[in-house]
Amino acid sequence: MSNPLRWGIIAAGGIAKLFAKGLARTDTGDLLAVASRSKNNAKAFAKEFGVKRAYEGYAKLLGDKDVDAVYIATPHPMHAKWCIKAAEAGKHILCEKPLTMNRWEAEAVIEAAREHDVFLMEAFMYRCHPQTHRIVELIRDGAIGQVRIIQASFGFDASSHPDTHRIFANELGGGGILDVGCYAVSMSRLVAGAATGKPFADPIDVTGAGHIGETGVDDWAVGTLQFDHDIVAQVRTAARVGLDNDVHIYGSEGSIHVPLPWFASREPGVSEIVVNGKKVEIKTDKELYEIEADTVAANIDRREAPSPAMSWADTLGNMATLDRWREAIGLRYESEKPRRQQAPIHSRPLSWPTEPRIPTGRIDGMDKTLSRLVLGCDAMQHTTGFMILADAFFELGGNGFDTAHLYSGGDSERTLGWWVKHRGVRKQVAIITKGAHTPDNFPDRMGPQLAESLERLQTDHVDLYLLHRDTPDVPVGEWADALHEQHQAGRIRAFGGSNWTVDRVAAYNAYATNRGQQPMTALSNNFSLARSINPLWEGCVACSDPMSRQWLAKTRLPNVAWSSQARGFFVDGRAAPNKLDDEQMVHAWYSDDNFERLNRARQLAKQKGVSTINIALAYVLQQPFPQFAVIGPHNLAELRTTMPALDVELSVKELVWLNLESD
Repeated sequence: MSNPLRWGIIAAGGIAKLFAKGLARTDTGDLLAVASRSKNNAKAFAKEFGVKRAYEGYAKLLGDKDVDAVYIATPHPMHAKWCIKAAEAGKHILCEKPLTMNRWEAEAVIEAAREHDVFLMEAFMYRCHPQTHRIVELIRDGAIGQVRIIQASFGFDASSHPDTHRIFANELGGGGILDVGCYAVSMSRLVAGAATGKPFADPIDVTGAGHIGETGVDDWAVGTLQFDHDIVAQVRTAARVGLDNDVHIYGSEGSIHVPLPWFASREPGVSEIVVNGKKVEIKTDKELYEIEADTVAANIDRREAPSPAMSWADTLGNMATLDRWREAIGLRYESEKPRRQQAPIHSRPLSWPTEPRIPTGRIDGMDKTLSRLVLGCDAMQHTTGFMILADAFFELGGNGFDTAHLYSGGDSERTLGWWVKHRGVRKQVAIITKGAHTPDNFPDRMGPQLAESLERLQTDHVDLYLLHRDTPDVPVGEWADALHEQHQAGRIRAFGGSNWTVDRVAAYNAYATNRGQQPMTALSNNFSLARSINPLWEGCVACSDPMSRQWLAKTRLPNVAWSSQARGFFVDGRAAPNKLDDEQMVHAWYSDDNFERLNRARQLAKQKGVSTINIALAYVLQQPFPQFAVIGPHNLAELRTTMPALDVELSVKELVWLNLESD
């Protein structure tokens, strides 16, 4: 960047002062403004550092059109909110570590930076220092042979502070792991990456133990990270125990000791590391935070800094590892619990788009339209993650949410119900739930399960109710009478069968019509471009075979297709004839003809400038009969990359060719 960056600092605490001192030394940036929640604090900070503009309130600083970049130094739980607001204001962002409270929030921040095209970096200042660059070089050059063990620690004894101090406050993300344990994790991942020829490495296993104190945060903790190539890292942190705060790296032919890994040179000068017993000096004429500010300025145009500075992917991996370490010791923050997720992460009221990105369709019996993409809620891995994903899906125009009595022991329905109620969107949202799954797939079990589902979902009715499994030995009339009772009581609007054959649905509808009852108006079977060679689970039914497709085209009965993308079979770079994916994918979709479908989808994707998964999803949505697709994005990035499928147009010729019905 040719002109110096004009910086604003959000929050005027101790770490902000350190950054301001470093920024004062650099030629790449000028400190223009500071903001604090306290007007007096902002003025005092401005006076101390010669800052021209002092704001009471962070929003006022973001409204300053002359500010190019912001340094966010608030407590951890406020990072996500102000990062997103800064991105929306078009400001480049350097945010103190940890970027957010967990990986899910970090994804939301990164997606905001991507959408608004701004620079973003997590402020691990040591990652920008020449000492860290030198460590990476030594590892890659084989100075100690093959890396075997990494030991990294960062901890201190803050017991003299009162329990109300932010380091011990659960509501402020206190404890050692998030505050300074993140350094030890980030160094271990960096070294393991360098040892394996990558910018960083993510552990394949994370275990740990620790002590959670009376204030509900980790007073001290130890974690073990297992990486590929049998590399093992031990990370230690503490808020009530003084630690050595150094790094040891042991290899097959020697070792590296880093006495001052985190604060190599608070002032310009020389830092030292010990390689195989010999001191290696690293000289720099710059101060630690000055180097960090220069790193931001040098990489503004590329929007993220290269390794060993923290790239977006590196940050996501670090946050995910911290989540797993916290999980291992049983540490959960109050802010991550459902009752604290009162508003979307962008802090604005949830809003339905004026021009929905996702189109809608109709299912008879429902009093509202249903989005053609339906968000699958079968894997509630993290409450915060679901809330963020559900909010984003809704604001794209997605109103269909698919769950079941069986999923996650009921937590799927509970979490969805909480989100619907507390976001105030029941009138817009179409709730799809399922019941009567094996071994309870009998008509007399359906009613009690539905009652429990409604209680979990905090609603008096379900928009579309699906029988989760069929029991062919049970006459369709018994199912019809049981569903009719629930329909008449107003507990279900539309209903249908999931994993029911088209013959059984036809028989059901004939019975219901003769009795003057509402028929099934939807099917929910597997349908994807990949042919189902074996049921994914026992009792599963697919309807992509020629006979079922002909029946659907004739009856126009909508199908809500689950595993619409064959559980990732069409993800670019994943499935291949000589590469085994998860056992379920191999069992259900590995066949020569499916790999030819994959090959053709790749060819067409290249022609149309989209991803292979977009072609596979477009194939499902553009069948000659009404079809809705249940999608299962694990994060915001996957949701974003799914959307281009809605813009893909496939001709009849292309549909036939993709399904191997023509050469």
